[in-house]
Amino acid sequence: MDRVMAAMVFNHICDLGSLSAAARALGLSRPMVSRYLDEMEKWAGARLIHRSSRRLTITPAGEEALLKTRSLAQLSLDIGAASGAQIPSGTLRVACAHFTAMHILAPVLPAFMEQYPQLRIEVEINNQPVSLVGERIDVAIRITDNPEPGTIARRLGDCKSVLCASADYLHQHGTPETVDDLTRHNCLYYSGFAGQSWHFLDAQGQSVSVAIKGNLSAGISSLLCESAVAGMGIALVPELEAQEGLAQGALIRLLPELQPKCLPIYGLYLSREHQPAGLRLLLDALSGAAQC
Repeated sequence: MDRVMAAMVFNHICDLGSLSAAARALGLSRPMVSRYLDEMEKWAGARLIHRSSRRLTITPAGEEALLKTRSLAQLSLDIGAASGAQIPSGTLRVACAHFTAMHILAPVLPAFMEQYPQLRIEVEINNQPVSLVGERIDVAIRITDNPEPGTIARRLGDCKSVLCASADYLHQHGTPETVDDLTRHNCLYYSGFAGQSWHFLDAQGQSVSVAIKGNLSAGISSLLCESAVAGMGIALVPELEAQEGLAQGALIRLLPELQPKCLPIYGLYLSREHQPAGLRLLLDALSGAAQC
């Protein structure tokens, strides 16, 4: 963790008297401020602040550390002002689902890494939300209409889905003609969303929902798509996941008069003001490409 940033956070905690006030002043989340304070105390090898339900008290070790962290923070500001624009470097940790990694992140990485060769990117594949603080994640790329609370969510684009099945499945079980017909079919659904309902917009822009059931759910859209190709049921998957199967005739688009609900693509991070090197640059690159 950035010790200079930890020192600046410690200074703000001491000046403002609370972790929450320091978080607001620095544009950080409350958990991130706590994490920086923990890092400072590990660095100092002593308890710097006594915490109670009513107030914070600086310890003698904290008073001594504060003199040094004020000097360190000022030195950092002086160096930054003198050096001007710097080439982004260091490690950027990114968390995302398998689909997001392959279809949203992977296409931009070659040009991005060529442009910023001193950056190192670590990608953590996880189909469930992760703790940005606990897992030391700088940014999580998520397709969701409910971003994790306590994070800053930058909208990068939208993810469109398609309702589809194989010709073999439709030959055996019939082709749904209305959204209500889906209740009589085996539906392959994404386990990452609460409930087992699919949501659409009709030709007039009105919301239409249907409760579905099926014998397979998964947190990986590629598995649902391959299962649909194999004739196991009807799937609702991202268009990018299904485009090869649709182009080759292995999958057939269903109920084309309905538009499956479009989900936002977000970059989630913890601080507007104090970001790791390259974070804004990566989000800028994804913002132009994250349409699926």
